Amino acid sequence: MARKFILTKEEAVPVNSLSIAYEDELNEQQFQVATTGTGPVLVVAGAGTGKTRTLIYRVAYLVETGVAPEHIVLLTFTRRSSNEMLNRAAGLLDGRCKRVRGGTFHAFCLTILKKYALKLGYPSNFTILDSSDSADVIDVVRATSAIKTKGKRFPRKRTLQSIFSAVRNKGIGIEQTLETGYPQFTSFVKELELLFEGYTNYKKVHGLMDYDDLLILTLKLFTSEPAVLREVASSCRHVLVDEYQDTNRAQAMIVKALASVNGNVMAVGDDAQSIYRFRGADFKNILGFPAEFADARILKLEHNYRSTQRILDLANHLLEKAKRKFDKTLFTEKEGGDLPGLVPAPDDRFESRFVSQLILQFREQGIALREMAVLFRNGHNSFDLEIVLGRKNIPFVKYGGLKLAEAAHIKDVLAYLKVVENSRDTVAWNRILQLLEGVGPKTAGNIIEWIEAEQDDTFELKERPFSKAYIESVRALFVMLRSVKMTESSPASQVGAILTYYVPVLKRVYYEDFQKREQDLEHLIGLTQSFTNRSEMLDSLVLDPVELTVIDVDAEKNDEPPLTLSTIHSAKGLEFKVVFVIHALDGIIPSSYSVGDEESIEEELRLLYVAVTRAADHLYISYPSLQYRRYDGQYFTKPSRFLEQLPDHILEPCSLVEQDHNELPGHSDTGQLAPANSNIL
Repeated sequence: MARKFILTKEEAVPVNSLSIAYEDELNEQQFQVATTGTGPVLVVAGAGTGKTRTLIYRVAYLVETGVAPEHIVLLTFTRRSSNEMLNRAAGLLDGRCKRVRGGTFHAFCLTILKKYALKLGYPSNFTILDSSDSADVIDVVRATSAIKTKGKRFPRKRTLQSIFSAVRNKGIGIEQTLETGYPQFTSFVKELELLFEGYTNYKKVHGLMDYDDLLILTLKLFTSEPAVLREVASSCRHVLVDEYQDTNRAQAMIVKALASVNGNVMAVGDDAQSIYRFRGADFKNILGFPAEFADARILKLEHNYRSTQRILDLANHLLEKAKRKFDKTLFTEKEGGDLPGLVPAPDDRFESRFVSQLILQFREQGIALREMAVLFRNGHNSFDLEIVLGRKNIPFVKYGGLKLAEAAHIKDVLAYLKVVENSRDTVAWNRILQLLEGVGPKTAGNIIEWIEAEQDDTFELKERPFSKAYIESVRALFVMLRSVKMTESSPASQVGAILTYYVPVLKRVYYEDFQKREQDLEHLIGLTQSFTNRSEMLDSLVLDPVELTVIDVDAEKNDEPPLTLSTIHSAKGLEFKVVFVIHALDGIIPSSYSVGDEESIEEELRLLYVAVTRAADHLYISYPSLQYRRYDGQYFTKPSRFLEQLPDHILEPCSLVEQDHNELPGHSDTGQLAPANSNIL
């Protein structure tokens, strides 16, 4: 029998002996989370309860009590939030916190795949496809396959990309994906299964991975290579996950895999803010955490630091309608303030007049435009309001714009870099070849076939029967690519060399607005300054495309910071002193598409909860009582079913009154509140 040695239990470091006064800096619930012991922990953190602050102190506490920073993994949904947390933790403690392995799920998986890609049959210099490139690859595979469309409408490439993404994120088959999300294409199950297989094989042959592959192939690696899983998981002594309610099935499985050796995982999230089902987020992950991790403890953060109690009372009442949830009650020490108001308007025009008038009134009272927001379910719900804001000269910005790395001219420049990094990237080749004069899809395809067959230096143009119409432009392209390939300069210098070649192309292809696009190219060079190598830069721009392009948004010069217009989905995580929720109609919140689906209805309720909890001091929910349909004419609407049977002391009924010009002279455009909870228009 083997000898057994029993180790004495390490004594916990007394909190009062640490350099940070955790008990003084945090409230009771936050302190409990930050200083809790080992094992699996689920932190149910309500809106505005200081979740980020608590996680920062948790990181500092772990480091201060002896956990090596390199053995802590902090997984977030944006690189920016991860960097912010680690920088603030370093400010609390010392530079050690910056050595914590923080980042997004996709970025963390990328570091693993870069190290072990060969075990999966991929080159270590594989290229990452964004969603647009992924759709293009699917289109190429479809064009070379023998798929018959049966004389029926076949999904377009973007729809195919969404279907295949759903298959992987949700872990379900093509048939079930079509039945639940795309019933109009259920007759193409076999064809789509063949196309999906062809797409998967094409990526592997050409050294390509799409965004979903970063998660799925990491899980495949862990399953096929147990030694790799042990090595990776052993180095993850503590795994911290932010916004756990937004994880999809694959991300939840990755969390479990990373915690499989040491067993220390803290998932922080709010089931009441799970609103991204359409992106593959699975509400069951956070609800099922206690069952998935044996002996898991549940801690709560309920002390809200954002909103008045009157706004929180409405939020709590909304959550009472939810059937599947963790029980929690938000509270605050911030008393007073107005009751949230429910404002029925005669029609869209009156609703827009009400909102714009009250915005001007709050501005006169000293609340800046940037501290106010108008939220809505769908982008088109604000169209009428945008016209009114323009007439009243109220500057605004509307969220949901194009990302820099998604703009056509930026994708062009990145395509040059991609073929230098991975000469098998046929998607990038196809893009840059078709930028040449005289080269179309067929010619580009022929050149790519030659490139793939060439065993020697890809960027050496050998004797081939190329047309004189484009041979010189192909030669110039290869000369530029070869010079970039051979240089050991920084990514910024490489981009600069590409731009010297590309700017004339830009002026020819995008002649209508090339000057705006040139500004983006300057912006791109600025972004590349922070990267030390080409591969890191390409990966980062795909994984975290956060910067806006000037093609989509022109900032107003010499004007005050603008009012925010935003879909509710885009506003999650933000806060404002004044919030207007417009078009709160049944059929919009909840969406008519969710009716009959209990899970969808619950998510729509959570969506309204998210909108309500963005407000700090003032909240107005409005809707037009009369609307117009093209074929039906005018019809009466119903307010959201979620607002029914709410008592007046929770949601105050308001009314709009057209001003009598003999009354309150000189106030016709000020938006002054009238007595009896009426607003004079």
